Amino acid sequence: MKPAEASGELEPLPGQLMLPGMPYPEPEPGAGQAALPGLEDLRDPGPAGDPELAAVAAELTVLDSDGSRMAAAIRGALDMLLDGQHTGRYRWEQLHKTEKTHAGTLVEIALARSLRLADGTALDYTIAGADVDCKFSHRLGGWMIPPEADGQLMLLVQASDEDGTWSAGLLRAAAENLSPAGNRDGKRALNDRGRAAVCWLHHRAALQENALIQLPERDVTAIFACPSGQQRVNELFRRAQRMRVSRTVVATVAMQDDYMKRVRDGGGARDQLRAEGIVIFGDYAGDQLLASALDLPRPGPGEFVSARLARRPGRRSDRPDGGGHDAYARSVRLDGADWLLASPADPVEPAPALPR
Repeated sequence: MKPAEASGELEPLPGQLMLPGMPYPEPEPGAGQAALPGLEDLRDPGPAGDPELAAVAAELTVLDSDGSRMAAAIRGALDMLLDGQHTGRYRWEQLHKTEKTHAGTLVEIALARSLRLADGTALDYTIAGADVDCKFSHRLGGWMIPPEADGQLMLLVQASDEDGTWSAGLLRAAAENLSPAGNRDGKRALNDRGRAAVCWLHHRAALQENALIQLPERDVTAIFACPSGQQRVNELFRRAQRMRVSRTVVATVAMQDDYMKRVRDGGGARDQLRAEGIVIFGDYAGDQLLASALDLPRPGPGEFVSARLARRPGRRSDRPDGGGHDAYARSVRLDGADWLLASPADPVEPAPALPR
């Protein structure tokens, strides 16, 4: 690709794949790996020969250049399906077979609302004047294409809480991209050529993390073993320290209508855990700055990050148990004292109140 200052073109974002309609780098002579014998026909043909696909990709890029709206829609659809607030479920495997089948419909509706996509004539959406069908799979490459979509454009979406990633790409459901035999409903899977031909808009992008999946199973068991919603929320923030915890995870653990009350000041986890030295940063601007200053994950909208703090000692400790802190360890000034992230050897002391 020509330098931006010479060509006037914008450089691609780091980690973003080239999309149809964007300039491609000129290959150097002899660069690239030759196809293995017998696999020449599996090379990605690219979107150059499909202007309709290129137009749809360009339109979706304009609507959601960084994928944040798609990611939020997919996250919301999965959370709605799990319904953790009323069921306590947080894993895909906990869903019934019929619920997993319904996931595609929820994702389709969520994306239409988030991106404000018009209804299609025969398929799900109209994008850049083209009919587009949306298909969701929990497993990358696991999409099943119905007979009515043969030859049509497909928006293929995949997401997995276990992997913490999501993907979305476009494909023409041409015969050469599909397996020759279908299931009893006539639906066909992608063949090797089809999987290689997907034009990725976002590939294995980060999905908002689910703290209950990231925690060891023994910690999750201990959280849900607590008898009351407040006790479960307290245990969640004890065990999920230095991790992003979403409102959905709090609702799943509390299993109460007033689940946010279990976090807030005024009797919630913020008050009850302060005696143990644990503070809970939220999505307030001040909390985000404090969390970043301590090199903690920055809580996004509707997220929390808990951590135990310790008062910075007057001088570096030389205790043999490793309880000392580096003189350059990050700290924040609260209630007239400097506080840093506690180590396991630090004694427990009441944490300061976060400014509001």
